[in-house]
Amino acid sequence: MSHTTGVKRSQGRNAVSLVDAYRRVRADSEALCAPLRTEDYCIQTMPDVSPAKWHLAHTSWFFETFILLPYLEGYRVHHPAYDHLFNSYYLTHGQPFARPARGSLSRPTVAEIYAYRAAIDDAMGRLLERDGEVSSELAALVTLGLHHEQQHQELLLTDIKHVFGQNPLRPVYREPPAAPERNAPALSWQSYPGGLYHIGHAGEGFAYDNEGPRHRVWLEPFELASRPVTNAEYLAFMADGGYREPRLWLSDGWATLQAQGWQAPLYWERRDDAWWYMTLGGMQPVDPQAPVCHVSQYEAQAFAAWAGRRLPGEAEWEVAATAEAVQGNLRASGLLRPVAAPEDTGLQQCYGDVWEWTASAYAPYPGYRVPDGTIGEYNGKFMSSQLVLRGGSCVTPDDHVRPTYRNFFYPKDRWQFSGIRLAGDA
Repeated sequence: MSHTTGVKRSQGRNAVSLVDAYRRVRADSEALCAPLRTEDYCIQTMPDVSPAKWHLAHTSWFFETFILLPYLEGYRVHHPAYDHLFNSYYLTHGQPFARPARGSLSRPTVAEIYAYRAAIDDAMGRLLERDGEVSSELAALVTLGLHHEQQHQELLLTDIKHVFGQNPLRPVYREPPAAPERNAPALSWQSYPGGLYHIGHAGEGFAYDNEGPRHRVWLEPFELASRPVTNAEYLAFMADGGYREPRLWLSDGWATLQAQGWQAPLYWERRDDAWWYMTLGGMQPVDPQAPVCHVSQYEAQAFAAWAGRRLPGEAEWEVAATAEAVQGNLRASGLLRPVAAPEDTGLQQCYGDVWEWTASAYAPYPGYRVPDGTIGEYNGKFMSSQLVLRGGSCVTPDDHVRPTYRNFFYPKDRWQFSGIRLAGDA
């Protein structure tokens, strides 16, 4: 990426709107941490989970490293050790601190990290407010940084849930509003004709590099379930021996099930004769009408095999979801958990509630090129051994999803808000 200190002012973006967006996103991160106590900020319960204070620091490091140092003349790093401590995985930039050891850092303190954020915010304000317009190059980097921080906001809530879920006290992160009392509508099937389609980002508005280039795909006729699989439907799979029948599982999935001792989705536990699960609002009885959540792709695939169906390809999902309004039970609802689908027609809950596993490998689209420079490490180098999820969840920021968004995790991962939508051949 460019490391010039001069800023071109032609064909740029209004600085006021960019500053407003910056302040809103940065304030959102701190608002999400408001229910935490100091001790909560420091815990790392598994290698995939990062402490809350690390998320706050890393997102600030991103703005400092990729924007302030190259663009704000005379800027000096806030602390010389932070470049090592809060670099996530940018090996072309420096040597990141080991991810599994992030929870071993008692220092810097939470207060020092908030001071770091304040210093970065002050410097970013000086950079963006010094003229009425910023260059298109700088605006693009700031916008990327804001979407990067929104990704970490979702991870922040996901990781807090894991931290609280491992605590025998089962703490409450935040008392949620009452969920709507309704039954999930009967599952139906939406049919789509085969043919030649275009998928990928069309070039308007923000998108990550992995969402393009837009390209053609050929699809055979297919159908998608009208809503995600519910807890009641998943309980039927469990009751029918779904976790005991190896013929339903891929070999790697069955080996993982046995090694991990899976008997139910993550956060489920048996209390007397009923299933309960951990939510960000504490322990609650499993809602049979809500979409099943916190299942791996292995579990999703096994359920699909049991149901006589399959998981959708990501192209099928995108073709179907593009016709749907980008709205749903996202973070702004305040529920912070999946809820039953509304009575509606067509494809329901495409956006929000749960990320939906697909059968597609996370791989580059035809014609994809890794961006130049260190920022090229953002997405491209992870295009191996992971699978794509689509649609967003109940903890995804509302303005952070779109039909082309490609989320990706390993098939064994369960701590994300991940669920299941079935597909079939028409």
